[in-house]
Amino acid sequence: MTNKEIENLVRPNIRVLLPYSTARDEYKGDIGVFLDANESPYDTGYNRYPDPHQKALKARLSEIKGIVPERIFVGNGSDEAIDLVFRVFCNPGVDNVVAIDPSYGMYRVCADINDIEVREVPLNEDFSLPVERLLSAADKNTKLIFICSPNNPTGNSFPASDIERLIRGFKGIVVLDEAYNDFSEEASFRARLDEFPNLVILQTLSKAYGMAALRLGLAYSSEYVIRLMSMVKYPYNINGSTQKIVLEMLDNDISQRVKTIVSERKAILQLLEGYSFVKKVYPSDSNFILVKVDDADRLYGFLLNDGIIVRNRTKATLCNNCLRITVGLPEENKKLIKSLSEYESKYEKGDFCR
Repeated sequence: MTNKEIENLVRPNIRVLLPYSTARDEYKGDIGVFLDANESPYDTGYNRYPDPHQKALKARLSEIKGIVPERIFVGNGSDEAIDLVFRVFCNPGVDNVVAIDPSYGMYRVCADINDIEVREVPLNEDFSLPVERLLSAADKNTKLIFICSPNNPTGNSFPASDIERLIRGFKGIVVLDEAYNDFSEEASFRARLDEFPNLVILQTLSKAYGMAALRLGLAYSSEYVIRLMSMVKYPYNINGSTQKIVLEMLDNDISQRVKTIVSERKAILQLLEGYSFVKKVYPSDSNFILVKVDDADRLYGFLLNDGIIVRNRTKATLCNNCLRITVGLPEENKKLIKSLSEYESKYEKGDFCR
């Protein structure tokens, strides 16, 4: 797609929006006396507004991710970026979006909040990507297609060739959510942004980087799309403490933690396959495992009574009697396996009605 075609997808009022600006946006020199923002002059460590553009943070992320700062959006979790693409591209009550099902629930929540129709297309039975059905579900008012890869809750990555076919075949914006890409053998599409002007990539620091409490999400796209998202966001969307702590934590090497999680994931997968109450263990490219069992509600309750909480996904499309289990620390995973073994013993003895 051309830049002009991308521009035509944007809501008319957003194309001409004059974003909120501060005096500090307008002045680039060194400032010694701050009398512009009606802040308290008393230094509490928190009396000044944070950098609304997160310049230092984006510069560091640029080094780590290999992408220029102008193509990075920093949000209050990935959820803010998801909401913003609706507000930038979708006219309420008129436009629609297409999404795979099952997938991350916030796509629908944000659509509902913004009064946008969601056309959910079920994955194939083997959880593969139904490229042609996704394209067929789109019409002239379809602005966005959401793809999560590795997908939540199924755990599988979609082949790059399928994602590429979708991006090239759709005349709107493809939002590719790579929240779990750090645990995957599939390469991120981040390095291929120049090929796809209609691509928005979402990533997060909540998973592999261990910063879930700090709520820091990332989006990558063309400079034009990132500029639009930055215009629409609230001015000080990332607080100063979060910016400071994230900058410090980005110096930590996460590679060994990721290796441990991947190794633990493999071990849990193998152990799960040995239980008679387990009907299917799905391949995983993420930091969790989807497993189909004899009775998801019963096993969920059993684990909960043993102090272990997992996610019951039995009501999700194609996920009847499925639990989603996050890979924890080795000692937590041992407790999980111990509890599952106790359940297996009761199951084999007929303590449960089959």
